[in-house]
Amino acid sequence: MDHGGHEGHDMPMARCKMNMLWNTDIIDTCVVFRSWHIRTSSAFLLSCLAIVALGVLYEYLRNFQRTLDRHIALSLAGESSSSPSAQKAKGRDRSNSRERRAGGGSGNGGRELEGNVDSDPEGEEAGLLTGRRALKSSLTGTPVPTVSRVLRAVVYGATVFLSFFLMLVFMTYNAYLIAATVVGAALGHYIFGATLNVDAILADSTGGKGMACH
Repeated sequence: MDHGGHEGHDMPMARCKMNMLWNTDIIDTCVVFRSWHIRTSSAFLLSCLAIVALGVLYEYLRNFQRTLDRHIALSLAGESSSSPSAQKAKGRDRSNSRERRAGGGSGNGGRELEGNVDSDPEGEEAGLLTGRRALKSSLTGTPVPTVSRVLRAVVYGATVFLSFFLMLVFMTYNAYLIAATVVGAALGHYIFGATLNVDAILADSTGGKGMACH
């Protein structure tokens, strides 16, 4: 029996192009997944637009994460200031202030009180050199409620996933896809970077962490 009529079904299907060098391929380019297989120029254009949108989304998540942290910090600061222990501390501060003012005109008494209130400069310098003060500060941080912790973790996880996904897009070595990634990051930074906290920028010696740092 002649099966020659079925030879057309044995034609090999187009495969994804795997490049480890800079390229400008369009047709048969695959983006991260095998199912994201670009077979037409219009599909390639839509893919570039989708990557731009992902870059904007990444910058939005980073901005949302900072806003969320500020909101949680303000909420915790308000709760701690209204707690009974904070009210007692304020009362002690007022009492100490009155004692210092009362002892200010009695010669050595004022100096003794000031000496008791002020911290030991040698101890401070030793703490700064050994890092004990920084360790103590980190160990005595304000506990975050469970709901806020879950929300922060979800946003952080989504940000990490998206950053690595865009890194994999970069690793296609495709010039157009790389350009789309950069354009998305720049556009998102422009949209969500309309304001600048000058005091925080001047006080921060470590620098910001953008898409270039994973």
